[in-house]
Amino acid sequence: MYKTNKTRQSKKQTAPDYHRIFSDIIRFKHPEKKDLCAKLLNQPVLSVLDIIDLNNKIFGSGSKSTQTLSQKHRSYNKSAILQMLDYQRKNGLNNSQLANYYKLSRNTVTKWKKLFI
Repeated sequence: MYKTNKTRQSKKQTAPDYHRIFSDIIRFKHPEKKDLCAKLLNQPVLSVLDIIDLNNKIFGSGSKSTQTLSQKHRSYNKSAILQMLDYQRKNGLNNSQLANYYKLSRNTVTKWKKLFI
């Protein structure tokens, strides 16, 4: 008989505590940006778009190579995608403009529109 590994089955993946992470970064490395980010950090729940906004406010847009590297590790949930597509509709943006605004691929925006609209 094979034994099952119960520890593997009982592990649940939890989201990082972004409030704590960004609060510590501001407190220790960028205290001058505390007022700039206070409104976002006071929210009870941070969305994916709030986290991206906080990251841009603290660290700036960075160089092109840094943006490309950090973009590879982003993932979006359905609510964030729908927020982006709603932003596009409200502001009358085409796919290229939305992609530039959120630093995405035009193909990604097109794929999302096919899936969710």
